[in-house]
Amino acid sequence: MSESLRIEERGSFVLATLDRPEKRNAIDQELVDALHLLCARLEVERRTLVTTGSGGTFAAGADIAQLRDRRATDALAGINTSCFQRIRALPMPVIAVLDGYALGGGAELAYAADIRIGTPTLKIGNPETGLGIIAAAGATWRLKEIVGEALANEMLLTGRQLDAQEALAAGLVSAVLEPEAALERATAMAERIAKLDPAATQATKRALLAPRDAHPEIDLAEQAVLFESPEKHRRMTEFLERRSRSADGTGRAKR
Repeated sequence: MSESLRIEERGSFVLATLDRPEKRNAIDQELVDALHLLCARLEVERRTLVTTGSGGTFAAGADIAQLRDRRATDALAGINTSCFQRIRALPMPVIAVLDGYALGGGAELAYAADIRIGTPTLKIGNPETGLGIIAAAGATWRLKEIVGEALANEMLLTGRQLDAQEALAAGLVSAVLEPEAALERATAMAERIAKLDPAATQATKRALLAPRDAHPEIDLAEQAVLFESPEKHRRMTEFLERRSRSADGTGRAKR
């Protein structure tokens, strides 16, 4: 694995830390390649992914030195786009802990997560037009789905950055916590997810990612598969037995 992406096995989930602190974790080709390798693993292992950054920064953007030298063929290749799409499509949830700057490509990596937790120092936005390019790795379609068209338009067209409280108010992050507490919250979420039925979690994520016109058909198709699952029967039986024991007041299931 690349030195720019630090991977920690946490049992029920994987913690991936962007680790280029001297470059404020700018996303370069090496980091993109490392993220693809991690995705290849998680597409098979199907564990929750928690992403964060080192040195008090999530990712201050894409690597400008590399971007400056890229040409039309590089743009059409979708270097960052394909990487972030792959992260978005991972079968299990992705949780991003956003500390400090999450700008440009760093913001787009954050938008690809299912759940985002911020810290008080968070600054998130897309300054690409000031560099002569657009936010082409997901912001123009994902951001308005998260915060609404009005705010997304303002952020993308003016380069406005949101601070932590603005991001919380806009629903861009679900909580704002000190860095250690934010990682603890992400860990608790990942551990909670691990206790749920993986098949049901993955079906829920597929339904959430489906376009509006795919509903309700996709929901019914996913539910049909789960209704035939032995795990659904087992979990519901356990639930009914617990409720029966509670109602009986003896700690034993009624027979």
